[in-house]
Amino acid sequence: MNCLPKMLTRTAIASLILGGLAFSAPVMAADQPAPPMAGKMHKMSDPVEARITSLHARLNITADQEGAWSQVADAMRDNAKSHEDLVKTKQANEATMTAAEDMAAYAEIAQNHADGVKKLAQAFQTLYDGLSADQKKAADEEFRAHKQRVRHRAHGAAEQH
Repeated sequence: MNCLPKMLTRTAIASLILGGLAFSAPVMAADQPAPPMAGKMHKMSDPVEARITSLHARLNITADQEGAWSQVADAMRDNAKSHEDLVKTKQANEATMTAAEDMAAYAEIAQNHADGVKKLAQAFQTLYDGLSADQKKAADEEFRAHKQRVRHRAHGAAEQH
């Protein structure tokens, strides 16, 4: 079985979506309102949009913080889109790729992820700097809890292989 490329692709996709900020589709409280979508229609079945909505609610983003939040959300969306495009291109060509071409395509995906995370980190730092102490505490706790959830899922997936 060739599980390694599939696992690497899944890991790359997951880490992009998660990207230190958007690691998975979170559990949302039913009584928390969805953030304004700035006139954009997004599918809430999309894990990135679900994560954006959840973080917005969990961080209690205020109207004054919407500008900085919008930069974070846009970076998350852009990262997911560019990653998805690269993965689709790679998958469409896998049947005829040489091993070297496959490795180069994977390197391109990994570099795209690294570049995207840097942009996301910059946008998030701007937002974080403008958060209240309670919001920063909520963000710190959410990120720690998220990492634990991801590790737990990864450990379970590793046991299956």
